[in-house]
Amino acid sequence: MTSPSGRTVHVKAPGKVNVFLKVGQVLDDGYHDVAIAYQAVSLYEDVQVSEADDFSVELTGTVELSRVPTDGANLAITAARLLAAKTGYRGGARIRIDKHVPVTGGMGGGSADAAATLLACDALWGTELSRDELHELARKLGADVPFALTGGTAIGTGRGDELSPALAQGSFSWVLALADFGLSTPEVYRELDLHRERHAQDIYPADPRPTVDSDVLQALRAGDPHMLAAVMHNDLQAAALKLEPSLGQVLELGEQNGALAGIVSGSGPTVAFLAADADSALELQVALSAARLNVVRATGPVHGARIVGE
Repeated sequence: MTSPSGRTVHVKAPGKVNVFLKVGQVLDDGYHDVAIAYQAVSLYEDVQVSEADDFSVELTGTVELSRVPTDGANLAITAARLLAAKTGYRGGARIRIDKHVPVTGGMGGGSADAAATLLACDALWGTELSRDELHELARKLGADVPFALTGGTAIGTGRGDELSPALAQGSFSWVLALADFGLSTPEVYRELDLHRERHAQDIYPADPRPTVDSDVLQALRAGDPHMLAAVMHNDLQAAALKLEPSLGQVLELGEQNGALAGIVSGSGPTVAFLAADADSALELQVALSAARLNVVRATGPVHGARIVGE
């Protein structure tokens, strides 16, 4: 297959907040089954892909980029190569990413890059994979990549990549406190396993097949931020706080300044605060900015990866 010459395909893909995350017991292969309620939020990765003889990636953005690889280890390049191998495409891709989702922040920025690259390369190269085929490739790239393609609000089970849509009314207002450091997802999971071992006498054993609580689904269906605030949960939060105790102060500060609830997003270190409405979110953003935190406002749910121009 060859691609038409001189084209650039531009795709936007969103970051996400996990409003609920339950982690099952560690399995024989060292992984965990999870149950996640994902919500895509209006913090986007901008990806532009043009044809080239080889694969390359260039980075710009409003977030710290030093931890993002620019060689073959970059997930966007992995995504492009995977699609080329699947379809027999023999050219390359020049990938330019303008990043706005925190790096190693628990918001799926790398996954959004991969999803956007799959969509952009498919359009650029004319490979015309079906949505199901793109999702199958996305699952091979990482647990959060299929959701970055889908967006909206969804329930993820298995490794987080087995998706089912969740009904969600209206719009939720978020204030996201961004850290100037990252947390390693495998390290946070290891810390959770250690935490469970240390406290085995005091806590219930982890469910081997976790599920999302029905009251979370009800709150999303109602579009009620007060209901959702009461039931947000993240099993990884205690582990993230153990590794980075300063996150506890951030959570406290947000809740003291009007947040309905705060939660570490995914494996952290981004802290997501749910506000009652857009005005309350603006007030919270001002208060946390005054406390010298790096914060942005976002709303959710929003659509997944979409082509915005060629």
